[in-house]
Amino acid sequence: MDKVYAKKISEDTRRNYNLIADDFSRTRKFQWPELNFLGDSINEGEKILDLGCGNGRLLEILKFKKIDYLGIDFSGKLIEIAQKNYPEHKFQIADALNLPFPENYFDKIYSIAVFHHIPSEEFQLKFLKEAKRVLKPEGILILTVWNLWSWQNLKLLLKFNLLKILGKSKLDFNDVFVPWGKYCQRYVHNFTQRELKDLTKKTGFKINEAGFINRGKHKKANIYLISEK
Repeated sequence: MDKVYAKKISEDTRRNYNLIADDFSRTRKFQWPELNFLGDSINEGEKILDLGCGNGRLLEILKFKKIDYLGIDFSGKLIEIAQKNYPEHKFQIADALNLPFPENYFDKIYSIAVFHHIPSEEFQLKFLKEAKRVLKPEGILILTVWNLWSWQNLKLLLKFNLLKILGKSKLDFNDVFVPWGKYCQRYVHNFTQRELKDLTKKTGFKINEAGFINRGKHKKANIYLISEK
């Protein structure tokens, strides 16, 4: 994907999440119980970065842990909501591609349902390199992405891939726009588990664990990856 177009998509994503922040937060008041296992390995006193924290709902899993938590997001509106929801915790506006933290700073980074919104392999690698930079040696990155490889989404995938083949789209293969009602179209890259592993290994991470997460009746709704610096 052209870098200029990727930057435009990133800015559009920021604006879209500011636009839908209230509605988005309303539909995400609670953390999915299927994600509870992601908090099992946390140790007391660890520095935790919630990268792309949204309305802060990951704290439904982490809030009883004795940790040094920080949530960041590029949507100022979502940060306002997160701070209101969890006033005892720290949040700030920040760009995942240019993290305002020193090297070797965090013990663990959580990035839940964020990485699929990062356009182009160049920016995806930059995202991972920044996460690796601010992690301590042997620090852990836990990320999840949507898994849209299902019959329900096949029509959407075929539509955008056909436009790419016909030269009518500047997106990469397996990129789509997913509507949020009539308000906006959100960019999503549809990762396979293999692609996600390979991309993460390129930045020097060691893959500790990978798999799928069910969400209620939705089987394999998300892919998760646990990597070590």
